[in-house]
Amino acid sequence: MTETIRLQAGPGDIAEISSLGAELLSWRAGGVDLVWEPQPDVWPQTAPILFPVVGWTRDGIRVEGAHFPLGLHGFARQKRFTIVERSAEAVSLALAEDDDSRALYPFAFRLEAHFALRPGELRVSLTTANRDARPLPYAVGLHPGFRWPLGGSAARHAIHFGDDERGEVPIIAPGGLFSGRRRTIPLENKRLPLSAALLEQEALCFLDAASRRLLYDNGEGLALAVELEDFPHIALWSRPPAPFLCIEAWTGHGDPEDFRGDLYEKPSMRILAPGESAAHAATFRLERRAQSE
Repeated sequence: MTETIRLQAGPGDIAEISSLGAELLSWRAGGVDLVWEPQPDVWPQTAPILFPVVGWTRDGIRVEGAHFPLGLHGFARQKRFTIVERSAEAVSLALAEDDDSRALYPFAFRLEAHFALRPGELRVSLTTANRDARPLPYAVGLHPGFRWPLGGSAARHAIHFGDDERGEVPIIAPGGLFSGRRRTIPLENKRLPLSAALLEQEALCFLDAASRRLLYDNGEGLALAVELEDFPHIALWSRPPAPFLCIEAWTGHGDPEDFRGDLYEKPSMRILAPGESAAHAATFRLERRAQSE
């Protein structure tokens, strides 16, 4: 049975999380609704958790000579998590392997998602633990869709990166695979103006990004700050003219166009030794500023 968990940190700060996929369904900070309202014919989700791979695979994965039909972003978003602990302002949910998951990903694991709400702020952390007798290859990601326009602003929105980033991103090949080719984006002085034309050509993927912080700026003094902990890759994705912008945090990414190897060899996968665990987190904070930076 799917349960919706409601967190509250004051009259204007409320978040709802579904036990299905541990997905953030809504978040209001300081009275501002931030998560987009899903449209089933455009994109039926709001903030899926990605595990045990991020992005597209080339016809599934291969592990030690065996093939498994694991597809886009893995399976966590389709699984029911168990509530481990909850309070008025926080909740922890967990997912472990079962027969269905082993048919796609032949490992014993535990994935825990923790949500902590404060006035104007939401922190989301993911912890992966290896319960298997062999090393565990994995990737995790956060895929939240925020409202665009943000706060109802009619001004030009932009992303402000905390550090210098390359002014080009990989071209996504057919099947969602990463090609070796790149395309130029209008990034100048750490600022990337957002437009439908920019985002209609697939996601903008900043692999091994320098920035650990960025701002999603609505041009009228309201911004959503994103601070990352051990998420090396950042992606921006939308489906214009749908009113959302996904600001994604990844530990891994989709298969390169020429990759045909074992999951252990896939670029950017993390490997956990038996009994080992690793945590990755993102803090989202609503900021009000005198003017757009």
